[in-house]
Amino acid sequence: MALTTYGVGDALTAKRWAKVLAAETLVATEISPLIGESAGSIIHLKTEPKKEKGDQVTFGLRMQLTGDGVTENQTLEGNEESLTTYSDALVLTELAHAVRVKGENTIDNQRILFDTRKEARAGLKDWYAKRLSIGFFGHVCGYTGAAYTHRGMTVNFALPQYNLGNAVTAHTTNRKIFAAAGASETNTTDEGIESDDIFDLRMIDYAKELARTTSPPIRPVMIDGEEVFVAYLHPYQVTDMRTNTDTGQWMDFSKNAYNGRGKDNPIYNGALGKYNNVVLRESEDVTPGVNSSTSASISTVRRAVFLGAQAAAVGYGTNFGDGANAYKWVEKTFDYDRELGVSVQCLMGLTKCTFNSVDFASITMSSYAAAHS
Repeated sequence: MALTTYGVGDALTAKRWAKVLAAETLVATEISPLIGESAGSIIHLKTEPKKEKGDQVTFGLRMQLTGDGVTENQTLEGNEESLTTYSDALVLTELAHAVRVKGENTIDNQRILFDTRKEARAGLKDWYAKRLSIGFFGHVCGYTGAAYTHRGMTVNFALPQYNLGNAVTAHTTNRKIFAAAGASETNTTDEGIESDDIFDLRMIDYAKELARTTSPPIRPVMIDGEEVFVAYLHPYQVTDMRTNTDTGQWMDFSKNAYNGRGKDNPIYNGALGKYNNVVLRESEDVTPGVNSSTSASISTVRRAVFLGAQAAAVGYGTNFGDGANAYKWVEKTFDYDRELGVSVQCLMGLTKCTFNSVDFASITMSSYAAAHS
C-alpha cells in the first residue's frame, strides 16, 4: 500500500504552516479586534503591499469641508471650496526569528512527551503576536524614551525589530492628558506625576471631550449604529480605577458595562466594560512614561491611550513566491539531522497615523501606576 506523507522541511508543509501561523498570530495578539481593512477601523490594514511592489504605502486624509455654501439668488460658480488633504506613509521592513531544537530521532526527544517542532511553531506565533502588540503601543503611546525592560526583553524603539519599520514619534502637545489629584494641581509632563495622581474615569471624560472638540475631531468607530471609542489601560491603572470608591467612579458604573448593543463585535470580547461610549480594554504592553528632560523611562507612570478610527496603520508584504502568504516558514537541519532550525520571516510595517504633524486619532492619558500589594 502506498502512503503519502509530508515530512520535516517539505515545501507543502511549510506553506500550510505559514498560513496557519498567519491566522493564529492575528488571533493571539491583544490588539487583533482593532484591525480591519476599513478606514473606520482603529488599526487600518493597508492591502496595497499585497498587490504591488514597493516598501512604502502613502495614504491620505481629507479634511472636512468648512465653506458656507450658497442659497437662492446666489451664484455657486466662484464660491467653490478646495479640498484640503494631508498624507502619511507606512514603511515595510523584514522581521524574522528562529528557534533551534534537537532533531526528532535524538535521545533528547525520546525523553520528552511533546513535539519540539510544534512547540517551535507555537513559540514563534506568540513571539510575533507580542512583537506586534509592543510595536503598536510604542507608536500610539508616543514612547520616545530610553530602552526599558519588559517581560524579559529590552524594548528599544530605536530598532526596527521593535518599531516595525517606522520611527516612533512623540505625541503632539494637544493629544496629551495628565492625571492631577488636587483641584489646583496641573501636570504637563510625566515626571510631574505624583503617587496620588492615579487613573480614574475623569481621564476618559477629558479624552473624549478633547476627541470631540479638537481639529480635526477624532472619529469614533461604528458598532451596530453606535459610535464608540476604545481606550487601553495598563493593569496597574486598571486596579487603581476599579478600586476607586469615590462617587461617580468605577463602583458606580461597573454594573452598566454594556447595554447589549454590539456584544458580538470582537472589540467587546475581553473588554473591562464601557464608560461614556468608550470601550475599556487592558494590556500590559501600554508603555511607561518618559522624562521630558532626560528621556529616561519612568516605571511608575503609564501612558493609557484613547483611540479612534485610523489611529494606526499596518501592512504586510507577500513577496514569498506564491503571492499570498505574509509569513514564510523555513526549516533547516544541522549536524546530520540531529538538530532542527525553524525560521519564520515576515514583511510588515506599523505606524501611528499622523497628518499635518498632528497625531490623528490617539490621545495619551498619563497617570501614576505601580504594582499593588
